[in-house]
Amino acid sequence: MSKKKFYVIWKGNKIGVFTSWNVCKKHIKDFKGAQYKAFVNKENAEKAFKGNYEDYVGKNTQKVQLSEEELKLIGSPILESLSVDAACSGNPGKMEYRGVNTKTKKQLFIQGPFENGTNNIGEFLALVHGLGYLKNIKSNIPIYSDSKIAINWVKKGQCRTNLPITKENKLLFDLVKRAEIWLKDNKYSTRILKWETKAWGEIPADFGRK
Repeated sequence: MSKKKFYVIWKGNKIGVFTSWNVCKKHIKDFKGAQYKAFVNKENAEKAFKGNYEDYVGKNTQKVQLSEEELKLIGSPILESLSVDAACSGNPGKMEYRGVNTKTKKQLFIQGPFENGTNNIGEFLALVHGLGYLKNIKSNIPIYSDSKIAINWVKKGQCRTNLPITKENKLLFDLVKRAEIWLKDNKYSTRILKWETKAWGEIPADFGRK
């Protein structure tokens, strides 16, 4: 997501409130028992840092507070659905993606890690994998993704990444090509929906690494 976040580290190589996930990763890397969490605003992050990590474990700290009118307009997610997401360590870096049952969070498929990939490529592949998965089991439930870019790529039938093909990511681009061919050769009625992170929190398929 493009929205700025604030990262609190209670235990790590360095503690405090940070505005960069890459900096946060550097301060928790190889630190056994690191304690950290992401927040959507500085005020909440600084308040959390003065408190205890245990008070925030398992809680959604990235949900933006919206007005009742805004929440009413957005509505609630369809729980009988498939949610997909990707995670990438670096940009480019090691990438993986997965799909889960939105209601139960049961993992339905996972792929990776792939070398020298990007989050957008992972989001694209996750959506196409999800479409194929639902078609194979003859299900008409919708798919949620929190990536506008990936949703647009799927609708256009093409992964429009600028990432160059290298020896390290050739396998990944082979999968991309297969996904594009699948979109060209298959018809589907599955609704692809945007996950409203600002109202619902992180998508259930989120890897929980930031």
